[in-house]
Amino acid sequence: MEAHAQLHAVASEVLPRAYAPYSQHPVAAAALDTAGVIHTGVNIENASYGVTLCAECSLISSWRLNAGAELTHLVCLNAAREYITPCGRCRQLLYEHAPVTLSIATQHGPITLGELLPMAFGPENL
Repeated sequence: MEAHAQLHAVASEVLPRAYAPYSQHPVAAAALDTAGVIHTGVNIENASYGVTLCAECSLISSWRLNAGAELTHLVCLNAAREYITPCGRCRQLLYEHAPVTLSIATQHGPITLGELLPMAFGPENL
């Protein structure tokens, strides 16, 4: 099974675990690393909105906690299980923790993180 299709199936499985009572916009993310391990995350909203965790944030937290290998593929899904792209905050988070070659599934086909976030600002700019 192609990596993005496999990740779509896994993200679909965890989507019901999202906690989105305020926006009614559950999101799930799944990523594959070079060791063949799949990491997942879901959005977790909060009544104060600003401290809401995006699905990609919870995925990166879990990946770091489990000493994941380099990420290679990423899928983010909405409630209809359609591909969506990470928000701006999550693009920045991914840029700091994944290679620019990370393949991200979109409704128009896969693109790299470098294509999604051109001329990114990162640690090398400090």
